[in-house]
Amino acid sequence: MNHIRLIGAPTDIGASRRGASMGPEALRVANLQQALQLHGLQVSDGGDVVGPANPQQEPVDGWRHLQQVAQWNRSVHAAVYGSLQQGQLPVLLGGDHALAIGSIGAVAQYCREQGKKLLVLWLDAHADANTHTSTPTGNIHGMPVTCLLGIGPEVLTGIGGQSPALAPAAMRQIGIRSVDREEKQQLRELGLQVFDMRHIDEYGMRVTMEQALAGMDAQTHLHVSFDIDFLDPAVAPGVGTAVPGGPTYRETQLCMEMIADTARLASLDIMELNPACDVRNQTAELVVELVESLFGKSTLIRL
Repeated sequence: MNHIRLIGAPTDIGASRRGASMGPEALRVANLQQALQLHGLQVSDGGDVVGPANPQQEPVDGWRHLQQVAQWNRSVHAAVYGSLQQGQLPVLLGGDHALAIGSIGAVAQYCREQGKKLLVLWLDAHADANTHTSTPTGNIHGMPVTCLLGIGPEVLTGIGGQSPALAPAAMRQIGIRSVDREEKQQLRELGLQVFDMRHIDEYGMRVTMEQALAGMDAQTHLHVSFDIDFLDPAVAPGVGTAVPGGPTYRETQLCMEMIADTARLASLDIMELNPACDVRNQTAELVVELVESLFGKSTLIRL
């Protein structure tokens, strides 16, 4: 996959704070496409998928905007799956993280059909493993992980053509530092491998990434779902749900460079960039730097 396809998903329908709908355009203004092309990569912008407007309604039975979120995810699924079928590397520009249901559902479907082994790296401050009974808000951007693991309404869990879309062993979470009370028990029951901030503090980012990337082979499709609030808000303020105590700029650069070193990256989500919370688009510009590293930019030529 040497052709990168950018796919915008301008919605904040899965979140309570507005603004992530402007994320795709902020990344374009920060020259994401041009930055990647400067590294010799073939990059095309497929424009934005479409979906319903944000009705800003209250939750119903623990789900906020369920049908609208499902519509957006079906559109995302079609765009990401179509890109993969054409031999492209899809980069989803979010939008809130609820859209990962459609994106990762599409990747999982493609991997099943191609006989590939899927590994998802979930870079996030939040575990996003709530259910409609444990969520304190009803916001579906706090539930994509459980939906992908088959817990939730069929209108979401079935988007990828199979429920669950993936097994817990196919996902590794990194940078987690905000987990709701009942969500902690859910994570334990699911058996997800979580490298939280305490783990990074104790072992460092290098060892953490070696552990998170272990077990890949030539048949592995590596998907990175990058929520911008993974970063410490001191360096990346442009997010709607900032949590102090995240990875530093250099730790995040190392994370990205070690992913690039595997040469297995085959699809990417860039989620939860919120220009309404940013300062002169500095977070979007930082994200472009990090994505460059994810696709192989380095200080020196390394063997």
